[in-house]
Amino acid sequence: MNKYSFKVLDQLNLDIQITSNPYQIPLQDLFAMAARINKKRSFLFVSKILGKHIPVDPHIGLLGAFTLGLLLHAKNEVTMSVEMDQIVRGFSDSSEAFKLCERLKQQRLPVPEPMIFIGFAETATALGHGMFDLFTGPARFIHTTRESIHDTSPRLSFEEEHSHATAHRCYAADPDFFSGEDTVVLVDDEITTGKTALNIIQDIQQKHPRKHYVLASLLDWRSDEQKEQFTQVEQSLGITIDCISLVQGKISVNGAPPEVQAELPDLPVHDAAEQHIGIISLSEYFDHLSYSSTNSVGDVNKEPFLKFTGRFGMNAQESYVLDASISKASAYLKQHRTGKKTLCLGTGEFMYIPMRIAAEMGDGIYYQSSTRSPIHPSDHKDYAVRNKFPFHSPDDPAIPYYFYNVPEGVYEEVFVFMERPHQPETFQSYEKALLSTGIPQINVVFC
Repeated sequence: MNKYSFKVLDQLNLDIQITSNPYQIPLQDLFAMAARINKKRSFLFVSKILGKHIPVDPHIGLLGAFTLGLLLHAKNEVTMSVEMDQIVRGFSDSSEAFKLCERLKQQRLPVPEPMIFIGFAETATALGHGMFDLFTGPARFIHTTRESIHDTSPRLSFEEEHSHATAHRCYAADPDFFSGEDTVVLVDDEITTGKTALNIIQDIQQKHPRKHYVLASLLDWRSDEQKEQFTQVEQSLGITIDCISLVQGKISVNGAPPEVQAELPDLPVHDAAEQHIGIISLSEYFDHLSYSSTNSVGDVNKEPFLKFTGRFGMNAQESYVLDASISKASAYLKQHRTGKKTLCLGTGEFMYIPMRIAAEMGDGIYYQSSTRSPIHPSDHKDYAVRNKFPFHSPDDPAIPYYFYNVPEGVYEEVFVFMERPHQPETFQSYEKALLSTGIPQINVVFC
């Protein structure tokens, strides 16, 4: 059966026809549904493997990215190095995911041809980095960012038209990062219309023309008309665009979710005497770049960024340097664990390094990340988002952020990963949200 129906809050109906599922992954292992607080698009496929809105075993998050890489490898007529049934088992069995990820990390695949991988902020920064990280050879990675980097201009800029935060920028430290004709692999968690991909392709072609692009995603819901737009762009620019995804299909939507507001609600209050906040620095384990950022009110943060997040570009050889840093940082944090069930929480675009660290911190680890995406929480059966913790971004107090699905009384501790330190006053809102979870031990980790 390739037809499915989903109901969101009993008012919004989605009918899905699956046209491609090359690994035959059950849909219930990939996503659940929620109502999005966004007039441009009122529903959301909430991924169960991204490590964004729903907590996951970090190896399952990594497996999602590696599986996209395997699909790219297979598309280039290379023999599959992993059996399909192993991948399917990995998405529902943490121990299988661990074994697969360990195997794939130890035996990176040769990149099929020289490639530049670009992960789309914020949701696909880890997905793009993980897909790139499967390969060795002439490969480079960069992720787009919503950050505004001080005293420098982006190499690329484009818009994500349906998003709540539309501007994307690429700040490659190497001025020649996009030079040449290497195939560009654009990585997003979901393709709805494809306009975001077409926007960046057109910007690249104006500045650094090439012949071949690949659009890789977990889910691809483009209509026939939207696919035709890709054909038209191919013809007009003289390029080819290959599209690969774990699942491809068509959706039709009827009805609308209830009117919901995006303002920050009151958070639950817990006895602060029962909770403890600790600060941990991992700075000594990572290389840094001395860029500054400017927020929407003009404040400049001069704290350095990490060098190998992908925000400023990196190559496959530098992945091995990052591997060593992650292993040292993980070993250090593992010594600070006091509980058996631990939440590791990335922040915004800073997803991949925290996910990798979490994957090496032992058993009982769950990973997710905060997000700009405003989602309506509900306790409806099978609904994807049960609770919501809003706060203002420590980088920019004008920007609301959220983390979701942290049930009370489940975790004994949380490690909150921040790329850069912040002034205490800009962290107060995030701290209040963390305290409202009721988690006894809160560790704020600066990298």
